[in-house]
Amino acid sequence: MPQEQSTYYVSTPIYYVNDEPHLGHMYTTIAADVLARQHRLAGDDVFFLTGVDEHGQKVQQAAEKRGIAPIELANQVVQRYETLWPELSISNDDFIRTSSDRHKKGVHAMWQRLLDNGSIYKDFYEDWYCVPCETYWTETQLKDATHPEKENCLNAEICPDCKRSVEKIQEESYFFKLSDYQDKIITYINEHPDFIAPESRKNEVLRFVEGGLRDLSISRTTFSWGVPVEDDEGHVIYVWIDALSNYLSALGFPEDTENMKFWPADLHLIGKDILRFHAVYWPAMLMAAELPLPKRVFAHGWWTVEGEKMSKSKGNALRPADLLDAYESDTLRYFLLREVPFGSDGDFSHDALKIRYNSELANDVGNLLNRSLSMLKKYRDGVLPAVTDEQSGDRALIADVEAMQREVAAHLENQAFHLALERINQVVRHGNRYVAENEPWTLAKEGNDTRLNTVLYHLVEALRLIAVQLSPFMPVKMQQMLSQILNADVNIETLRLHEVAGWGLLQAGHVCQKPSPVFPRMDA
Repeated sequence: MPQEQSTYYVSTPIYYVNDEPHLGHMYTTIAADVLARQHRLAGDDVFFLTGVDEHGQKVQQAAEKRGIAPIELANQVVQRYETLWPELSISNDDFIRTSSDRHKKGVHAMWQRLLDNGSIYKDFYEDWYCVPCETYWTETQLKDATHPEKENCLNAEICPDCKRSVEKIQEESYFFKLSDYQDKIITYINEHPDFIAPESRKNEVLRFVEGGLRDLSISRTTFSWGVPVEDDEGHVIYVWIDALSNYLSALGFPEDTENMKFWPADLHLIGKDILRFHAVYWPAMLMAAELPLPKRVFAHGWWTVEGEKMSKSKGNALRPADLLDAYESDTLRYFLLREVPFGSDGDFSHDALKIRYNSELANDVGNLLNRSLSMLKKYRDGVLPAVTDEQSGDRALIADVEAMQREVAAHLENQAFHLALERINQVVRHGNRYVAENEPWTLAKEGNDTRLNTVLYHLVEALRLIAVQLSPFMPVKMQQMLSQILNADVNIETLRLHEVAGWGLLQAGHVCQKPSPVFPRMDA
Protein backbone atom coordinates (compact mmCIF):
# COMPACT_ATOMS: atom_id res chain seq x y z
CA MET A 1 0.00 0.00 0.00
CA PRO A 2 1.25 3.54 -0.71
CA GLN A 3 2.44 5.46 2.35
CA GLU A 4 -0.03 8.03 3.66
CA GLN A 5 1.04 11.63 3.01
CA SER A 6 2.06 13.78 5.94
CA THR A 7 0.43 17.20 6.12
CA TYR A 8 2.30 20.48 6.57
CA TYR A 9 0.67 23.84 7.27
CA VAL A 10 2.77 27.01 7.23
CA SER A 11 1.43 30.57 7.48
CA THR A 12 2.63 34.13 7.30
CA PRO A 13 0.93 36.88 9.27
CA ILE A 14 -1.91 38.55 7.43
CA TYR A 15 -0.50 41.91 6.41
CA TYR A 16 -2.13 45.25 7.20
CA VAL A 17 -3.61 47.11 4.24
CA ASN A 18 -3.01 50.57 5.66
CA ASP A 19 0.41 50.64 3.98
CA GLU A 20 2.28 49.29 0.95
CA PRO A 21 4.10 45.92 0.84
CA HIS A 22 7.70 46.30 2.01
CA LEU A 23 10.89 44.33 2.63
CA GLY A 24 9.60 42.80 5.86
CA HIS A 25 6.55 41.36 4.09
CA MET A 26 8.82 39.91 1.41
CA TYR A 27 11.13 38.36 3.99
CA THR A 28 8.46 36.49 5.93
CA THR A 29 6.66 35.31 2.82
CA ILE A 30 9.81 34.10 1.05
CA ALA A 31 10.77 32.14 4.19
CA ALA A 32 7.34 30.51 4.31
CA ASP A 33 7.53 29.75 0.61
CA VAL A 34 10.89 27.97 0.96
CA LEU A 35 9.47 25.77 3.71
CA ALA A 36 6.33 25.02 1.71
CA ARG A 37 8.44 24.10 -1.32
CA GLN A 38 10.77 21.95 0.76
CA HIS A 39 7.85 19.97 2.17
CA ARG A 40 6.23 19.55 -1.23
CA LEU A 41 9.60 18.31 -2.50
CA ALA A 42 9.60 15.80 0.37
CA GLY A 43 6.18 14.58 -0.77
CA ASP A 44 4.08 16.17 1.98
CA ASP A 45 0.55 17.48 1.51
CA VAL A 46 1.15 21.22 2.01
CA PHE A 47 -1.10 24.16 2.86
CA PHE A 48 0.67 27.52 2.64
CA LEU A 49 -1.42 30.51 3.73
CA THR A 50 -0.88 34.23 3.46
CA GLY A 51 -3.30 37.14 3.20
CA VAL A 52 -4.28 40.56 4.46
CA ASP A 53 -5.77 42.06 7.61
CA GLU A 54 -8.26 44.65 6.35
CA HIS A 55 -10.04 45.60 9.58
CA GLY A 56 -9.33 47.89 12.50
CA GLN A 57 -9.22 51.52 13.44
CA LYS A 58 -5.89 52.31 11.77
CA VAL A 59 -7.10 50.94 8.43
CA GLN A 60 -10.27 53.01 8.72
CA GLN A 61 -8.20 56.11 9.53
CA ALA A 62 -5.81 55.47 6.62
CA ALA A 63 -8.76 55.19 4.23
CA GLU A 64 -10.33 58.38 5.59
CA LYS A 65 -7.07 60.27 4.95
CA ARG A 66 -7.24 59.18 1.32
CA GLY A 67 -10.92 60.07 1.10
CA ILE A 68 -11.98 56.54 0.19
CA ALA A 69 -13.89 53.71 1.86
CA PRO A 70 -11.80 51.14 3.80
CA ILE A 71 -12.76 48.37 1.38
CA GLU A 72 -11.46 50.47 -1.54
CA LEU A 73 -8.12 50.89 0.23
CA ALA A 74 -8.04 47.16 0.93
CA ASN A 75 -8.79 46.30 -2.69
CA GLN A 76 -5.95 48.52 -3.91
CA VAL A 77 -3.39 46.96 -1.56
CA VAL A 78 -4.58 43.41 -2.20
CA GLN A 79 -3.99 43.97 -5.91
CA ARG A 80 -0.38 44.90 -5.15
CA TYR A 81 0.15 41.70 -3.19
CA GLU A 82 -1.50 39.61 -5.88
CA THR A 83 0.94 41.13 -8.39
CA LEU A 84 4.00 40.91 -6.14
CA TRP A 85 3.81 37.31 -4.95
CA PRO A 86 4.04 35.67 -8.42
CA GLU A 87 6.98 37.96 -9.24
CA LEU A 88 8.78 36.50 -6.21
CA SER A 89 7.75 32.90 -7.06
CA ILE A 90 5.55 32.70 -3.96
CA SER A 91 3.57 29.43 -4.13
CA ASN A 92 0.84 30.11 -1.57
CA ASP A 93 -2.13 27.74 -1.63
CA ASP A 94 -4.56 30.35 -0.34
CA PHE A 95 -4.85 34.10 0.21
CA ILE A 96 -7.24 35.03 3.00
CA ARG A 97 -8.97 38.41 3.27
CA THR A 98 -10.60 39.37 6.56
CA SER A 99 -13.37 41.15 4.65
CA SER A 100 -14.45 37.87 3.04
CA ASP A 101 -17.63 36.11 4.11
CA ARG A 102 -15.79 32.84 4.80
CA HIS A 103 -13.49 34.61 7.23
CA LYS A 104 -16.30 36.43 9.02
CA LYS A 105 -18.07 33.09 9.44
CA GLY A 106 -14.97 31.68 11.12
CA VAL A 107 -14.60 34.71 13.41
CA HIS A 108 -18.24 34.47 14.50
CA ALA A 109 -17.78 30.75 15.19
CA MET A 110 -14.68 31.43 17.31
CA TRP A 111 -16.50 34.18 19.23
CA GLN A 112 -19.46 31.87 19.86
CA ARG A 113 -17.20 29.13 21.20
CA LEU A 114 -15.55 31.54 23.61
CA LEU A 115 -18.96 32.82 24.67
CA ASP A 116 -20.45 29.34 25.10
CA ASN A 117 -17.46 28.23 27.19
CA GLY A 118 -17.85 31.16 29.60
CA SER A 119 -14.69 32.97 28.48
CA ILE A 120 -16.39 36.24 27.44
CA TYR A 121 -18.21 38.80 29.60
CA LYS A 122 -19.31 42.42 29.17
CA ASP A 123 -17.92 45.30 31.23
CA PHE A 124 -16.59 48.84 30.80
CA TYR A 125 -13.09 49.59 29.50
CA GLU A 126 -11.18 52.70 30.56
CA ASP A 127 -7.50 52.79 29.72
CA TRP A 128 -5.03 53.44 26.92
CA TYR A 129 -4.97 52.12 23.36
CA CYS A 130 -2.31 52.22 20.63
CA VAL A 131 -4.00 52.42 17.25
CA PRO A 132 -0.88 51.58 15.14
CA CYS A 133 -0.18 48.43 17.20
CA GLU A 134 -3.85 47.70 17.97
CA THR A 135 -2.69 47.13 21.57
CA TYR A 136 -4.24 47.94 24.94
CA TRP A 137 -2.07 49.43 27.73
CA THR A 138 -2.63 50.18 31.38
CA GLU A 139 -1.42 53.29 33.18
CA THR A 140 1.09 51.09 35.01
CA GLN A 141 2.47 49.63 31.78
CA LEU A 142 2.93 53.10 30.29
CA LYS A 143 4.77 54.57 33.25
CA ASP A 144 8.12 53.12 32.21
CA ALA A 145 7.82 54.13 28.56
CA THR A 146 10.24 56.86 27.49
CA HIS A 147 9.46 59.56 24.97
CA PRO A 148 11.41 59.05 21.71
CA GLU A 149 12.51 62.71 21.68
CA LYS A 150 12.70 63.46 25.41
CA GLU A 151 15.14 61.46 27.50
CA ASN A 152 14.04 60.53 31.01
CA CYS A 153 10.48 61.62 30.27
CA LEU A 154 8.53 58.99 32.18
CA ASN A 155 4.80 58.30 32.07
CA ALA A 156 4.60 59.80 28.59
CA GLU A 157 1.45 58.89 26.72
CA ILE A 158 3.28 56.76 24.18
CA CYS A 159 3.23 53.07 23.27
CA PRO A 160 6.07 51.08 24.87
CA ASP A 161 6.36 49.03 21.66
CA CYS A 162 6.17 51.47 18.74
CA LYS A 163 6.87 54.75 20.66
CA ARG A 164 3.87 56.46 19.09
CA SER A 165 1.03 58.23 20.85
CA VAL A 166 -1.66 56.25 22.62
CA GLU A 167 -5.19 57.44 23.19
CA LYS A 168 -7.49 57.20 26.18
CA ILE A 169 -10.40 54.80 25.61
CA GLN A 170 -13.64 54.84 27.61
CA GLU A 171 -16.33 52.53 26.26
CA GLU A 172 -18.48 49.51 26.95
CA SER A 173 -16.64 46.40 25.90
CA TYR A 174 -16.70 42.63 25.88
CA PHE A 175 -13.76 41.04 27.69
CA PHE A 176 -11.92 37.77 27.19
CA LYS A 177 -10.86 36.02 30.41
CA LEU A 178 -7.20 36.02 29.49
CA SER A 179 -6.17 35.94 33.15
CA ASP A 180 -7.64 32.44 33.46
CA TYR A 181 -4.96 31.11 31.12
CA GLN A 182 -1.82 32.55 32.70
CA ASP A 183 -0.70 29.36 34.44
CA LYS A 184 -1.88 27.16 31.56
CA ILE A 185 0.21 29.11 29.04
CA ILE A 186 3.32 28.99 31.24
CA THR A 187 2.88 25.25 31.70
CA TYR A 188 2.33 24.69 27.99
CA ILE A 189 5.43 26.64 26.98
CA ASN A 190 7.58 24.80 29.52
CA GLU A 191 6.24 21.42 28.41
CA HIS A 192 6.67 22.24 24.71
CA PRO A 193 10.16 23.77 24.42
CA ASP A 194 9.90 24.12 20.62
CA PHE A 195 6.58 25.97 20.71
CA ILE A 196 8.17 29.45 20.54
CA ALA A 197 11.38 30.16 18.66
CA PRO A 198 14.02 31.39 18.78
CA GLU A 199 14.90 30.73 22.43
CA SER A 200 15.26 34.43 23.26
CA ARG A 201 11.67 35.04 22.16
CA LYS A 202 10.38 32.16 24.24
CA ASN A 203 12.05 33.67 27.31
CA GLU A 204 10.56 37.06 26.45
CA VAL A 205 7.05 35.58 26.33
CA LEU A 206 7.54 33.71 29.60
CA ARG A 207 8.63 36.92 31.35
CA PHE A 208 5.58 38.73 29.99
CA VAL A 209 3.11 36.04 31.09
CA GLU A 210 4.76 35.57 34.48
CA GLY A 211 4.36 39.32 35.02
CA GLY A 212 0.59 38.76 35.09
CA LEU A 213 -2.16 38.67 32.49
CA ARG A 214 -5.21 40.93 32.63
CA ASP A 215 -8.50 40.18 30.95
CA LEU A 216 -8.49 41.50 27.40
CA SER A 217 -10.96 43.99 25.93
CA ILE A 218 -12.18 42.31 22.74
CA SER A 219 -14.75 44.66 21.26
CA ARG A 220 -14.91 48.33 20.25
CA THR A 221 -17.81 50.72 19.79
CA THR A 222 -16.05 53.87 18.60
CA PHE A 223 -15.53 52.75 14.99
CA SER A 224 -17.32 50.42 12.61
CA TRP A 225 -14.75 48.88 10.25
CA GLY A 226 -14.56 45.28 11.42
CA VAL A 227 -16.51 42.11 12.06
CA PRO A 228 -19.63 43.01 14.08
CA VAL A 229 -20.59 41.15 17.22
CA GLU A 230 -23.69 39.17 16.38
CA ASP A 231 -26.80 40.10 18.38
CA ASP A 232 -25.17 43.25 19.81
CA GLU A 233 -25.31 46.06 17.30
CA GLY A 234 -22.59 48.67 17.68
CA HIS A 235 -19.85 46.33 18.94
CA VAL A 236 -17.01 45.42 16.55
CA ILE A 237 -14.80 42.44 17.40
CA TYR A 238 -11.27 43.41 18.47
CA VAL A 239 -9.04 43.29 15.42
CA TRP A 240 -6.64 40.73 16.89
CA ILE A 241 -9.44 38.26 17.70
CA ASP A 242 -10.56 38.82 14.13
CA ALA A 243 -7.07 38.53 12.61
CA LEU A 244 -5.81 35.50 14.52
CA SER A 245 -8.90 33.52 13.54
CA ASN A 246 -7.73 33.66 9.90
CA TYR A 247 -5.52 30.61 10.45
CA LEU A 248 -8.70 28.59 11.01
CA SER A 249 -11.17 30.41 8.75
CA ALA A 250 -8.92 29.78 5.74
CA LEU A 251 -9.34 26.05 6.38
CA GLY A 252 -13.13 26.35 6.39
CA PHE A 253 -13.65 26.50 10.17
CA PRO A 254 -16.13 25.87 11.72
CA GLU A 255 -17.17 23.35 9.07
CA ASP A 256 -15.45 19.97 8.95
CA THR A 257 -13.88 20.69 5.57
CA GLU A 258 -11.19 18.70 3.79
CA ASN A 259 -8.65 21.38 4.73
CA MET A 260 -9.29 21.06 8.47
CA LYS A 261 -6.94 18.06 8.31
CA PHE A 262 -4.12 20.63 8.31
CA TRP A 263 -4.95 21.90 11.81
CA PRO A 264 -3.07 22.35 14.06
CA ALA A 265 -0.70 24.47 12.00
CA ASP A 266 2.89 23.27 11.90
CA LEU A 267 4.34 26.76 11.85
CA HIS A 268 3.22 30.37 12.19
CA LEU A 269 5.96 32.64 10.82
CA ILE A 270 5.72 36.18 12.21
CA GLY A 271 7.74 39.32 12.89
CA LYS A 272 8.91 39.80 16.45
CA ASP A 273 6.63 42.82 16.90
CA ILE A 274 3.51 40.62 16.93
CA LEU A 275 4.90 37.77 19.04
CA ARG A 276 2.73 38.50 22.09
CA PHE A 277 -0.48 38.18 20.11
CA HIS A 278 0.56 34.84 18.60
CA ALA A 279 2.26 33.32 21.64
CA VAL A 280 -0.11 34.55 24.39
CA TYR A 281 -3.51 35.70 23.07
CA TRP A 282 -3.83 33.06 20.35
CA PRO A 283 -2.96 30.05 22.55
CA ALA A 284 -5.35 31.32 25.23
CA MET A 285 -8.14 31.71 22.66
CA LEU A 286 -7.56 28.19 21.34
CA MET A 287 -7.48 26.73 24.84
CA ALA A 288 -10.76 28.48 25.62
CA ALA A 289 -12.28 27.23 22.37
CA GLU A 290 -11.01 23.69 23.12
CA LEU A 291 -8.95 23.58 19.92
CA PRO A 292 -5.37 22.29 19.44
CA LEU A 293 -2.56 24.84 19.56
CA PRO A 294 -0.19 25.40 16.62
CA LYS A 295 2.97 23.35 16.87
CA ARG A 296 5.39 26.25 16.54
CA VAL A 297 5.52 30.05 16.41
CA PHE A 298 8.73 31.55 15.02
CA ALA A 299 9.37 35.28 15.39
CA HIS A 300 12.04 36.64 13.05
CA GLY A 301 13.95 39.89 13.32
CA TRP A 302 13.78 43.22 11.51
CA TRP A 303 15.80 44.67 8.66
CA THR A 304 17.68 47.93 8.52
CA VAL A 305 18.91 49.43 5.24
CA GLU A 306 22.58 50.31 4.87
CA GLY A 307 22.82 50.45 8.66
CA GLU A 308 19.79 52.68 9.21
CA LYS A 309 16.25 51.97 10.30
CA MET A 310 13.78 52.00 7.42
CA SER A 311 11.46 54.99 7.46
CA LYS A 312 9.44 57.08 5.05
CA SER A 313 11.01 60.28 6.39
CA LYS A 314 14.51 59.06 5.49
CA GLY A 315 13.31 57.87 2.12
CA ASN A 316 15.13 54.55 2.56
CA ALA A 317 12.16 52.19 2.77
CA LEU A 318 12.84 49.43 0.27
CA ARG A 319 9.92 48.95 -2.09
CA PRO A 320 9.63 45.45 -3.54
CA ALA A 321 9.05 46.88 -7.02
CA ASP A 322 12.35 48.81 -6.85
CA LEU A 323 14.23 45.74 -5.62
CA LEU A 324 12.80 43.64 -8.43
CA ASP A 325 13.86 46.29 -10.93
CA ALA A 326 17.41 45.99 -9.65
CA TYR A 327 17.72 42.25 -8.95
CA GLU A 328 16.21 38.98 -10.09
CA SER A 329 13.72 37.49 -7.65
CA ASP A 330 15.86 34.41 -6.90
CA THR A 331 18.80 36.65 -6.02
CA LEU A 332 16.65 38.46 -3.46
CA ARG A 333 15.28 35.17 -2.10
CA TYR A 334 18.79 33.79 -1.68
CA PHE A 335 20.30 36.88 -0.08
CA LEU A 336 17.53 37.50 2.45
CA LEU A 337 17.71 33.95 3.82
CA ARG A 338 21.50 33.60 3.55
CA GLU A 339 22.72 36.88 4.98
CA VAL A 340 21.59 36.58 8.61
CA PRO A 341 20.28 33.82 10.89
CA PHE A 342 16.50 33.76 10.76
CA GLY A 343 15.39 35.23 14.07
CA SER A 344 18.14 37.86 14.22
CA ASP A 345 17.96 41.40 12.92
CA GLY A 346 19.62 41.99 9.56
CA ASP A 347 20.94 44.83 7.45
CA PHE A 348 20.14 45.09 3.75
CA SER A 349 23.19 46.36 1.93
CA HIS A 350 23.43 46.49 -1.84
CA ASP A 351 27.18 45.90 -1.64
CA ALA A 352 26.68 42.90 0.64
CA LEU A 353 24.11 41.44 -1.76
CA LYS A 354 26.45 41.79 -4.73
CA ILE A 355 29.40 40.31 -2.85
CA ARG A 356 27.31 37.38 -1.65
CA TYR A 357 25.91 36.81 -5.14
CA ASN A 358 29.25 36.98 -6.93
CA SER A 359 31.16 34.83 -4.45
CA GLU A 360 28.63 32.08 -3.74
CA LEU A 361 26.41 32.01 -6.81
CA ALA A 362 28.42 33.34 -9.76
CA ASN A 363 31.87 32.10 -8.68
CA ASP A 364 30.89 28.86 -6.93
CA VAL A 365 27.58 27.44 -8.22
CA GLY A 366 27.72 29.07 -11.66
CA ASN A 367 31.37 28.22 -12.17
CA LEU A 368 30.85 24.57 -11.20
CA LEU A 369 27.94 24.28 -13.62
CA ASN A 370 29.71 26.00 -16.52
CA ARG A 371 33.03 24.19 -16.21
CA SER A 372 31.43 20.75 -15.67
CA LEU A 373 29.05 20.90 -18.64
CA SER A 374 31.70 22.59 -20.79
CA MET A 375 34.16 19.76 -20.15
CA LEU A 376 31.46 17.18 -20.75
CA LYS A 377 30.71 18.87 -24.08
CA LYS A 378 34.37 19.22 -25.01
CA TYR A 379 35.56 15.75 -24.08
CA ARG A 380 32.43 13.61 -24.55
CA ASP A 381 30.23 15.69 -26.86
CA GLY A 382 27.80 16.23 -23.97
CA VAL A 383 27.16 12.52 -23.49
CA LEU A 384 27.40 11.28 -19.91
CA PRO A 385 29.87 8.40 -19.66
CA ALA A 386 29.73 5.34 -17.42
CA VAL A 387 31.52 5.11 -14.07
CA THR A 388 34.25 2.45 -14.20
CA ASP A 389 36.97 3.71 -11.87
CA GLU A 390 35.42 4.91 -8.61
CA GLN A 391 38.02 5.96 -6.03
CA SER A 392 38.01 7.29 -2.47
CA GLY A 393 37.70 10.90 -3.63
CA ASP A 394 34.59 10.03 -5.63
CA ARG A 395 33.03 8.20 -2.70
CA ALA A 396 33.81 11.18 -0.44
CA LEU A 397 31.90 13.46 -2.82
CA ILE A 398 28.94 11.08 -2.86
CA ALA A 399 28.94 10.86 0.95
CA ASP A 400 29.04 14.66 1.20
CA VAL A 401 26.06 14.99 -1.16
CA GLU A 402 24.02 12.42 0.76
CA ALA A 403 24.86 14.02 4.12
CA MET A 404 23.85 17.39 2.65
CA GLN A 405 20.40 16.06 1.82
CA ARG A 406 19.79 14.92 5.39
CA GLU A 407 21.26 18.00 7.04
CA VAL A 408 19.48 20.55 4.84
CA ALA A 409 16.15 18.99 5.76
CA ALA A 410 17.06 19.12 9.47
CA HIS A 411 18.15 22.77 9.27
CA LEU A 412 14.93 23.78 7.55
CA GLU A 413 12.83 22.02 10.18
CA ASN A 414 14.49 24.43 12.63
CA GLN A 415 14.06 27.40 10.27
CA ALA A 416 17.87 27.72 10.07
CA PHE A 417 17.84 28.86 6.45
CA HIS A 418 21.37 30.26 6.52
CA LEU A 419 22.77 26.94 7.78
CA ALA A 420 20.86 25.00 5.11
CA LEU A 421 22.35 27.21 2.40
CA GLU A 422 25.81 27.00 3.92
CA ARG A 423 25.57 23.19 3.93
CA ILE A 424 24.69 23.21 0.23
CA ASN A 425 27.55 25.62 -0.42
CA GLN A 426 29.94 23.20 1.28
CA VAL A 427 29.09 20.61 -1.37
CA VAL A 428 29.48 23.21 -4.13
CA ARG A 429 32.95 24.06 -2.81
CA HIS A 430 33.70 20.35 -2.54
CA GLY A 431 32.73 20.00 -6.20
CA ASN A 432 35.08 22.79 -7.25
CA ARG A 433 37.90 21.23 -5.20
CA TYR A 434 37.13 17.90 -6.85
CA VAL A 435 37.74 19.52 -10.25
CA ALA A 436 41.04 21.02 -9.07
CA GLU A 437 42.19 17.74 -7.50
CA ASN A 438 41.33 15.57 -10.52
CA GLU A 439 42.25 18.00 -13.32
CA PRO A 440 40.01 16.60 -16.07
CA TRP A 441 41.99 18.55 -18.70
CA THR A 442 45.14 16.66 -17.65
CA LEU A 443 43.30 13.33 -17.73
CA ALA A 444 42.13 14.14 -21.27
CA LYS A 445 45.63 15.13 -22.36
CA GLU A 446 47.07 11.90 -20.92
CA GLY A 447 44.37 9.81 -22.58
CA ASN A 448 43.14 8.48 -19.21
CA ASP A 449 39.60 7.97 -20.49
CA THR A 450 38.52 5.63 -17.70
CA ARG A 451 39.29 8.13 -14.95
CA LEU A 452 38.01 11.10 -16.96
CA ASN A 453 34.68 9.35 -17.50
CA THR A 454 34.24 8.79 -13.76
CA VAL A 455 35.14 12.38 -12.87
CA LEU A 456 32.77 13.86 -15.44
CA TYR A 457 29.90 11.67 -14.26
CA HIS A 458 30.41 12.57 -10.59
CA LEU A 459 30.50 16.28 -11.37
CA VAL A 460 27.24 16.27 -13.32
CA GLU A 461 25.40 14.05 -10.84
CA ALA A 462 26.55 16.19 -7.91
CA LEU A 463 25.33 19.28 -9.77
CA ARG A 464 21.93 17.71 -10.33
CA LEU A 465 21.47 17.00 -6.63
CA ILE A 466 22.78 20.43 -5.63
CA ALA A 467 20.15 21.98 -7.91
CA VAL A 468 17.41 19.86 -6.34
CA GLN A 469 18.41 21.03 -2.86
CA LEU A 470 18.55 24.67 -3.94
CA SER A 471 15.22 24.53 -5.77
CA PRO A 472 13.05 25.67 -2.80
CA PHE A 473 15.28 28.74 -2.43
CA MET A 474 15.73 29.62 -6.11
CA PRO A 475 13.01 27.91 -8.15
CA VAL A 476 13.55 29.91 -11.35
CA LYS A 477 17.34 29.56 -11.44
CA MET A 478 17.27 25.89 -10.50
CA GLN A 479 14.73 25.16 -13.19
CA GLN A 480 17.19 26.67 -15.68
CA MET A 481 20.07 24.71 -14.19
CA LEU A 482 18.25 21.37 -14.16
CA SER A 483 17.00 21.94 -17.70
CA GLN A 484 20.61 22.15 -18.88
CA ILE A 485 21.64 19.04 -16.94
CA LEU A 486 18.59 16.96 -17.87
CA ASN A 487 18.31 18.36 -21.43
CA ALA A 488 14.56 18.74 -21.00
CA ASP A 489 11.97 21.22 -19.84
CA VAL A 490 11.78 20.80 -16.07
CA ASN A 491 8.72 21.62 -14.00
CA ILE A 492 10.28 22.52 -10.67
CA GLU A 493 6.88 22.33 -8.96
CA THR A 494 6.49 18.60 -9.60
CA LEU A 495 9.90 17.44 -8.35
CA ARG A 496 9.70 14.89 -5.52
CA LEU A 497 12.68 13.64 -3.55
CA HIS A 498 11.65 10.01 -3.68
CA GLU A 499 11.94 10.24 -7.47
CA VAL A 500 15.00 12.48 -7.90
CA ALA A 501 17.14 12.42 -4.74
CA GLY A 502 19.07 9.18 -5.15
CA TRP A 503 22.69 9.23 -6.31
CA GLY A 504 23.26 7.60 -9.66
CA LEU A 505 19.88 8.25 -11.26
CA LEU A 506 21.50 9.83 -14.31
CA GLN A 507 22.28 7.02 -16.73
CA ALA A 508 25.31 6.58 -18.95
CA GLY A 509 24.45 7.81 -22.42
CA HIS A 510 22.34 10.71 -21.16
CA VAL A 511 22.98 13.89 -23.15
CA CYS A 512 23.36 17.23 -21.34
CA GLN A 513 22.94 20.60 -22.95
CA LYS A 514 25.75 22.99 -23.71
CA PRO A 515 26.01 25.30 -20.67
CA SER A 516 24.61 28.80 -20.67
CA PRO A 517 25.21 31.17 -17.74
CA VAL A 518 22.67 30.90 -14.92
CA PHE A 519 24.53 33.27 -12.59
CA PRO A 520 26.35 35.91 -14.65
CA ARG A 521 28.59 38.09 -12.51
CA MET A 522 27.03 41.23 -11.13
CA ASP A 523 28.76 44.60 -11.52
CA ALA A 524 30.11 46.00 -8.29
